[in-house]
Amino acid sequence: RRSEVPSGKFTLVFLATAPGEPELELTWNWSGEEEARMAPSRNFGHLAFAVDDIYATCAAFQAQGVTILRPPRDGKMAFVKTPDGISVELLQKGGSLPPQEPWASMKNTGEW
Repeated sequence: RRSEVPSGKFTLVFLATAPGEPELELTWNWSGEEEARMAPSRNFGHLAFAVDDIYATCAAFQAQGVTILRPPRDGKMAFVKTPDGISVELLQKGGSLPPQEPWASMKNTGEW
């Protein structure tokens, strides 16, 4: 399935082997000609994975030395940085979890 988000200037494409199976979300960030010449390119945004508990997932990654670029302050979304420098989005399955420390007051690190 596909979702255009004109207000955010991006398109989401969701791929799965069958309805109800795990999905791979692809994000395409729209850009104009001038933006397209700027480095680094962000036309292909990132991969996203839905997780059962975003706080526990981020804590486990952090304990292994993974950089949390955008903490899950809202209980719904986070970005982590892979060892090769790629941003990966984590999304809470279902609704957002209630805000929780240390995540609620944690600042962003770098870009995602």
